Amino acid sequence: MQEKGRVEVLDLARMMGVSEHTIRRDLLDLQAQGALHKTHGGAVSLDTARLDFAGRVDVMADAKQAIGRAGAALIEPGQTVIIDAGSTSLSLARALAVRPVTVITNSLDVAALFDRDPGVQLVLTGGTWHVQARALWGPAAREMLQQCRADWAVPGACSVDLRMGITVTDEADAATKRAMIGAAARTMVLADHSKQNNVSPFAVAQWREAHTLVSDRAWPEVEALGVQVVVAQD
Repeated sequence: MQEKGRVEVLDLARMMGVSEHTIRRDLLDLQAQGALHKTHGGAVSLDTARLDFAGRVDVMADAKQAIGRAGAALIEPGQTVIIDAGSTSLSLARALAVRPVTVITNSLDVAALFDRDPGVQLVLTGGTWHVQARALWGPAAREMLQQCRADWAVPGACSVDLRMGITVTDEADAATKRAMIGAAARTMVLADHSKQNNVSPFAVAQWREAHTLVSDRAWPEVEALGVQVVVAQD
């Protein structure tokens, strides 16, 4: 888990010489202790910075889907939305299917959802491809975003904290997200409760720059700062 960020039940059973049932039971116990997150067929680290994209999709999967649907409900037909790369952003993009909008994105995964949708005008930022994040970052991406104007920016977040705001683990990622926010009239942050009260090394924005937080838990302290807090329902 420390090396790869994820483990499989079958591999653990073989390695330890016990049944898969025993491994599943132990993983459930560890999840209850807050040590990991149980997934179908295995478990993933709660330190999402260690995970590849597939691993991040598994963490809090149900919550991310609900958050994506709730966020998509705020976007009106005909609007332009900048959708960042990320597992929760991808859930929002799926929920936008068949809605007539303009989508600007630095994610090939998001773009693939709309590449045959005649109702969506799709714009890719360009930039340098980052494999683990599955995102386009860098000067080319930022320059493209500076030319755009959107109704909504939906930047991803590694961590959200009452005092430190929205933060991420990579400087190039943070710079790209700041360009997204600068190009949009409103900013929507999608973050499940596991990201709350945590801080990553690089700043994206303070809460005064965010208009809406969509999460699976209420956060009255952020709402008191004037941010619209939408609690997603399963």
